[in-house]
Amino acid sequence: MVRLLIKAALSVPLIFMVGCQENIRSPLKVDMLNGDGDSMGTAELSEQSDGVQVKLSLEGLEPGLHGIHVHEFPKCEGPDFTSAGSHLNPEGNEHGLMHPEGSHLGDLPNVEVAEDGVAEAELMLSGATLTDGKNSLLKEDGTSLVLHEGQDDGVSQPAGESGARIACGKIQAQDSASKQSPTDPTEDNQEKEKE
Repeated sequence: MVRLLIKAALSVPLIFMVGCQENIRSPLKVDMLNGDGDSMGTAELSEQSDGVQVKLSLEGLEPGLHGIHVHEFPKCEGPDFTSAGSHLNPEGNEHGLMHPEGSHLGDLPNVEVAEDGVAEAELMLSGATLTDGKNSLLKEDGTSLVLHEGQDDGVSQPAGESGARIACGKIQAQDSASKQSPTDPTEDNQEKEKE
């Protein structure tokens, strides 16, 4: 009887830990595409104690500083990516990491692209999470990561005057992404044969 009670007591924390791990979708790989649908590299998102770390590995960009933000919808329809919506902003704050009244949850530091068009960077999205909750990047169907052609000035409204959206990647849980499986063109042929 005592052994049974000990086993039961030990299994409860294990079940709790497994349940918590299911809510964390980390690390999460995001494919970044340009307006033509070509790959520009990846972003890897990882849950941290103070937010979500974003590791970028991009190429084929104009050298210099580029604004980057998390946007509210997981829609990356080129060429302008306006389908991604506005910056993720669950608190209703002003835009800009340098704004005295706070910033959007989706505001990130600028990315510096080297002369060869490559950007390797590690950024922190403070206050965000890949778990469930108000500040989740995976709320509902997810969000998106959008790179802009110019530098974000950190204070201008509503988006830092960072210019056109030049790359986009969907931030979605693996289970959400797998729901959007490609269509099978042979299904149409099979239906026509039945008629």
